[in-house]
Amino acid sequence: MPTIQAVTTNAPIAVMLFRTSVIIEHHVTMTRHLRLKICVAAISALLFHVLTPHPAGAEVRVAALVGHHMVVQRGRPVHLWGTADAGEPVQAALADGSASTKADASGHWSLTLPALGAGGPHTLTIQGTNTLTFTDVLVGDVWVASGQSNMEWPVSQSQGAAEAAAGGCPGLRLFTVIKATSAEPKADVDGEWSTCTSDTALAFSAVAFHFGQMLQGALGVPIGLIHTSWGGTPAEAWTPRAALLADASLAAMVHEFDAVTRDPAAKADAERRLAEWEAANFHQDSGNQGERQGFTRMESGSAGWSPMELPRYWEDSGLGIDGAVWFRRSVDIPPGWASRDLTLSLGAIDDFDVTYWNGTRVGATGRETPQYWSVPRQYTVPGRLVHAGANVIAVRAFDHYGNGGFGGAPAQMNVQPTGAGDPLNLAGAWEYRIERRLEPAIADFSTRPQLSGVDDPNSPTVLWNAMTAPLTPFPLAGAIWYQGESNAERAFQYRTLFPAMITAWRDAWGDPAMPFLFVQLANFGQPAAAPGESAWAELREAQAMTLRLPKTAMAVTIDIGEADDIHPRNKKDVGQRLARQALHMVYGRDITSSGPTLVAAVREGAAMRVRFDGIGEGLITTDGAPPRGFALAGANRQWHWADARIESDSVLVSSPEVPEPIAVRYAWADNPPNTLRNRAGLPTAPFSWVAR
Repeated sequence: MPTIQAVTTNAPIAVMLFRTSVIIEHHVTMTRHLRLKICVAAISALLFHVLTPHPAGAEVRVAALVGHHMVVQRGRPVHLWGTADAGEPVQAALADGSASTKADASGHWSLTLPALGAGGPHTLTIQGTNTLTFTDVLVGDVWVASGQSNMEWPVSQSQGAAEAAAGGCPGLRLFTVIKATSAEPKADVDGEWSTCTSDTALAFSAVAFHFGQMLQGALGVPIGLIHTSWGGTPAEAWTPRAALLADASLAAMVHEFDAVTRDPAAKADAERRLAEWEAANFHQDSGNQGERQGFTRMESGSAGWSPMELPRYWEDSGLGIDGAVWFRRSVDIPPGWASRDLTLSLGAIDDFDVTYWNGTRVGATGRETPQYWSVPRQYTVPGRLVHAGANVIAVRAFDHYGNGGFGGAPAQMNVQPTGAGDPLNLAGAWEYRIERRLEPAIADFSTRPQLSGVDDPNSPTVLWNAMTAPLTPFPLAGAIWYQGESNAERAFQYRTLFPAMITAWRDAWGDPAMPFLFVQLANFGQPAAAPGESAWAELREAQAMTLRLPKTAMAVTIDIGEADDIHPRNKKDVGQRLARQALHMVYGRDITSSGPTLVAAVREGAAMRVRFDGIGEGLITTDGAPPRGFALAGANRQWHWADARIESDSVLVSSPEVPEPIAVRYAWADNPPNTLRNRAGLPTAPFSWVAR
């Protein structure tokens, strides 16, 4: 946790000296070089983030977003809040501004300081019966980044990770909200600000990092990024209860959630149906054979074992299987750690694991743990197992569906004495051996029963309550969003749900015009032999329809997906396309912000002429050949691939199989052909047009 100066003082004297001490400390701070460091907290969620020791008597505490290395929004009053003793006077000072208030009867306080221009670092001082001093406070632009796994995906698991993180990123500040769920809106999140170094960048959201890096380079002001996302979650989990209840087509989700949470029998029935579905669709573990074969130790040498760099999913190393795979390595323990309890951290392991230290089991995570595939593993190694010199760590990972292996960041893999000490990093060279090789499971998730409940992050409102609502007192420049995969099977509903969520967020932040930028789903799955219907295409259309809301913009990514991986590794282009939209829409920069977008399509004899906006200096294709990805249909609504040619700012589309076309589509499939671009290299947005 950040180092905090917490002093219990004589209040009257402290009041007289308060302004003087702040001015002196501010000028001292301005002469220092900016120190870059990382201190990532992984503690359980509390009602309010405890930032100081607990002296006798009441003390002022602050929300998690208030701390060292924070970025506050330029040009907006600086909002601070926290807790203290009921009626306790609270004062704050930042730069040349100050303000005071008193804690209310419930012990909560809130105040605002005058708006500031971009710059820093400043020192923030908050005083009640104790004094809190926070250094390296910057003023710039603050953006929230949210969504599901493609927003959560870290730099370390993305293309060009080492290059992206090299040299750090001194103009950025990073805050990751620790995952939590709640039935009601919470007062605070858990997490803390950190400087952006090569290490902290690797562990941070890749899309948000590249977005912030491009913005900071273009604007020259500090950028604060608040990352709050959770893989696999639907949009309703991030939407306030009132917004869902306000629409009859969405309210049923809340009513079902209420019924399950209030009825133990209904919850048990839902759990049973989900377990039955998973048993039928996912691989089941037939038992641990490797332990009996001595895989937990190294006495037999490395025959039959192969090297692998961790953390990574084993599919990224060419191992395209499900099943059981063992990993192990030796770590040299200093003499001073011998016989001491150690904390072993391994990051997330997909899906299940059993972990050993010197041949003895020290921890395991199975299906009883919610979101087991994304939960960071942390186990205690008893001191009786620890000796100086070489110690062996072994992990049996069982993957029952999708990716398998280590899904965390390098900084999450370490071991250290429990409660103290500098950690030994465990990222890097391990060895692996396959215990059980299974063909990748195939499942139809549209039939998967929903397990609704407060502890389930897929349930309506629970992530809004725990991971977004507590952020709303903090002024923002805007929000970026990457989500939709988990709603693709309900694409038509997304037309209502997504704009309702955006509007509710804006209402909660008290900013009806808060910029909201989002990513349209990338291409995914096997290319279709013939044009037809597609749930992912329908979801992309629902996303595009949301652009009817003011101050929204969309980054098209139909060209950077991967057929066999729902998590495309190219996150740099995604972040930079969002940044282009922000620079154009929010900051008024003269920049090509998007690819060609449909304006209209009109019938011309046996062809359809499609006109576009956003063509910039002209239309091109990626390969110089005529555009691919267009389809036509006649009155019978049977779709056929079509020929297309570029004519100035339009494309003429025709097919001998459709002599009287009434409808035209482009890039309309889960993973469609798409070659049409503008000269900035930005792809044309998918569309479906029916002549009226």
